[in-house]
Amino acid sequence: MTAQRGKDLLLKIGDGGSPETFASVAGLRTTTLAFNAQTIDVTNADSANMWRELLANAGVASAQISGSGVFKDAASDATIRAAFFNQDIPNWQIVIPSFGTVTGPFKVTALHYEGPYDGELKLALTLASAGALTFTAA
Repeated sequence: MTAQRGKDLLLKIGDGGSPETFASVAGLRTTTLAFNAQTIDVTNADSANMWRELLANAGVASAQISGSGVFKDAASDATIRAAFFNQDIPNWQIVIPSFGTVTGPFKVTALHYEGPYDGELKLALTLASAGALTFTAA
């Protein structure tokens, strides 16, 4: 994979329709996607030279997304606000350029608005995975 532009990492929120349509979250300047996997340690007295052993195909996998940028008051902003205040868990897509797309349910766990007196209104959000995610290669 060659170098890619950071702005091409897109965060999209689903409308819940069938078929579902995804709208890009407007105004984001930075987006971060992190995958996590808890481990289950099964090390015991019989472990070779007392090296830690981990149980395969076990543990809890999760993902977290964060993004920040300028408030655009676009349709996606209204959908995000509604998801937060209603505590909904809509489907989201994260498009990773030249790599693929991650799709699945995420909950908005933090929603921040910042309005400095001498600058633009800023938006920041954090999402936590809330179910199984799928990956589609580019």
